[in-house]
Amino acid sequence: MTLINEQGINVAVLGATGQVGMVMRRILADRRFPVKNLRFLASSHSAGTVLDWCGRKITVEDVEKADLSGIDIAIFSAGGGTSKVWAPRFAEKGAYVVDNSSQWRLHDDVPLVVSEVNPDDLDDIPRRIVANPNCTTMACMPVLKPLSDAFGLSRLIVSSYQAVSGAGRAGALQLMNEAKAALDQGADRLVFDGSAIDFPKPTKVARTIAFDVVPFIGAIVDDGSEETDEEQKLRNESRKILHLPELAASCTCVRVGVFTAHGMSVNAEFEDDVTPDDARAVLAKAQNVTITDIPTPLQAAGRDVSFVGRIRQDQAVPGHKGLSMFITSDNLRKGAALNAIQIAEIIASKHFAA
Repeated sequence: MTLINEQGINVAVLGATGQVGMVMRRILADRRFPVKNLRFLASSHSAGTVLDWCGRKITVEDVEKADLSGIDIAIFSAGGGTSKVWAPRFAEKGAYVVDNSSQWRLHDDVPLVVSEVNPDDLDDIPRRIVANPNCTTMACMPVLKPLSDAFGLSRLIVSSYQAVSGAGRAGALQLMNEAKAALDQGADRLVFDGSAIDFPKPTKVARTIAFDVVPFIGAIVDDGSEETDEEQKLRNESRKILHLPELAASCTCVRVGVFTAHGMSVNAEFEDDVTPDDARAVLAKAQNVTITDIPTPLQAAGRDVSFVGRIRQDQAVPGHKGLSMFITSDNLRKGAALNAIQIAEIIASKHFAA
């Protein structure tokens, strides 16, 4: 099967061989993106790898040696350092760059976009670079945006429960190896003694993650707050995406022994009164949001929507101005790959329409 469209878009994926890049390749096919020509690029380490896409064999190019001309949209799934170097180079050659790293998110002249929330921010792309938000921010936005529009979001407290796939393949491998060690040695011994199992030394997550939670993701920022950069992303990115520069927001980020899909415990305070029934009525009409009774990561893994449930009045907020809820979302799909492809679709419709 081929999806090549001669009237379509010339697309490149940088970081095509990685975990998120693999999902991007699949979503480009699943959503029948209007591809005229598709190129896969990566570092020299992965160059030469042959990848199948819709029955076509595509050889991964070394980005250092590749001719960057003729690309309409480049979708990046590489680190911030790589993006800092290569996004401007692709843009200079005429491509729109959709970047999945944190490198460009808070630049004033770079739109930070969740496709269902602020697509109009893609009307003007001054540097030809668009940023994809952090996966925790991404999961919350489709839920919080319609509630904010209806009731006026003023304060946000989030505790995240983030899957190990957010730390890449190495995170998933650490969980698998630790879980196997515990099962081989008799995991039930942990009921009485957390040191009863001889776990392998942590290789990616800061502490043992199997049968545990680790309240530390990212690096401590150098501003005296004792927050991690992961925790600050939610506040800073939410303000930009929602166009609420003074939004009071705080997040505690926790890694949990789950392979894929993040969970978020959310306490949201509003300017206007809101009841759980009011919220459910609004969210029932929200794009790519599914209301469920007990949202879980397993339910969200492999799905495109944000699941929200346990919606109730926040008893710590006077009157009816606060809600508590729980959100789950696949961090590899909507949290990274899917939103990047959706941004590319919007760019195609806004800037390449016939």
